[in-house]
Amino acid sequence: MGSGKVTDGQGLSFEGKHVTVAGLGVSGIPAAKVLHGLGALVTVVNDGADERSRAQAAELEALGITVRLGDGATLPDGTELIVTTPGWQPGKPLFTAAREAGVPVWGDVELAWRLRGPEAAPWLAVTGTNGKTTTVQMLASILKAGGLRTAAVGNIGVSVLDAVLGDEEYDVLAVELSSYQLHWAPSLRAHSAAVLNLAPDHLDWHGSMEAYAADKGRIYEGNQVACVYNVADKATEDLVREADVEEGCRAIGFTLGSPAPSQLGVVDGILVDRAFVEDRQKNAQELAEVADVNPPAPHNIANALAAAALARAFGVPAKAVRDGLRAFTPDAHRIAHVADVDGVAYIDDSKATNTHAAEASLAAYESIVWIAGGLAKGATFDELVAKSAKHLRGVVLIGADRALIREALARHAPEVPVVDLDRTDTGAMLAAVQEAQRLAAAGDTVLLAPACASMDMFANYTKRGDAFAQAVRELGA
Repeated sequence: MGSGKVTDGQGLSFEGKHVTVAGLGVSGIPAAKVLHGLGALVTVVNDGADERSRAQAAELEALGITVRLGDGATLPDGTELIVTTPGWQPGKPLFTAAREAGVPVWGDVELAWRLRGPEAAPWLAVTGTNGKTTTVQMLASILKAGGLRTAAVGNIGVSVLDAVLGDEEYDVLAVELSSYQLHWAPSLRAHSAAVLNLAPDHLDWHGSMEAYAADKGRIYEGNQVACVYNVADKATEDLVREADVEEGCRAIGFTLGSPAPSQLGVVDGILVDRAFVEDRQKNAQELAEVADVNPPAPHNIANALAAAALARAFGVPAKAVRDGLRAFTPDAHRIAHVADVDGVAYIDDSKATNTHAAEASLAAYESIVWIAGGLAKGATFDELVAKSAKHLRGVVLIGADRALIREALARHAPEVPVVDLDRTDTGAMLAAVQEAQRLAAAGDTVLLAPACASMDMFANYTKRGDAFAQAVRELGA
């Protein structure tokens, strides 16, 4: 990055500054390299000292960066700033020591925000318990259809740091932000932002639902044009009311029903805008058809409306919304149709790793054989089962915490047949799919929407979904 006195986009020099980076991995390593390039004296601390960590440390040490493995609790002498990876919890001893010493803590998103130049692309930001990645990808597709240079970045696999510091020029960025990232990003000020929904998740990290919601709500702070909220989820509107925004910034709702003024919604199978039109009391702008949304499940239509609201806030024409939604292809393992076998549809929604996501998936189909279970992460299942019972023809349970779901089914859907698979070997998913096939009739949907994390049986939700798809293919063969 050159030599001499290098500053960030807001005039703060890192030259000679003692910066501690907390954690290796996909965000810690780029942050350490960026700070080193800005002239900072960087020390990376990491709890683990496994083979992978040692290899990562060697890479950084070859650049002249100090790495301390196996000690992520002690604040290095002289530290003036900590830059943390998102997963490090606020209560860790390192951060307690930083607070006592008056040392600020930034996340990688905060660092990226401060490194933006004066002519940097504005951010359209998205958070929520579920639907973030899909909405950000839809948003980027719409922006591109509107002729704008953009990218989907953030908690989506593409680092915000890379986008901010790379050679490519953007007109606007579509940014996915997790509650972890927002917690450590106090200076972030988006052009416009959306909170898609709020449901209990990551409470072990945040400590309470109130703290989790407050971190989500940070995305609205300082918004310039629009704070987009979910009309069906009052908690998101409450966050808008509590936010300190720029004068003239508007609250924009999205709804699966007919929209009121300053809302986007659905009328007779058409996505319509009553927010970014002249005389919104009387007029509405057609944006797209429900059939343009892939797949047209209710929660995905909501995602499309949120993406459209952010794009419209940035001035994108209505035609670009339609064209962008038509061009969008969802990622794998998000209510993905795998195959039809003997008149039964097999749907992979392995990404439904919590009860809120599973509820949305279960609501999309009429008659379901549900494959569920895994690591519950402290979740309870009574509300999910009670709401979804009318859709259930049968249930196949897998994973470490399946008993929690079985007990909820006994309380709220005792008439639904349940198969409890007490196995975690590599053939367990095939057995689950075979049991689901036995329970299903023509016209049913076999739905993998586990409502749980995957790591008890699989490396991640992708591997779980792959195993399901392979098992379905074996049925078809």
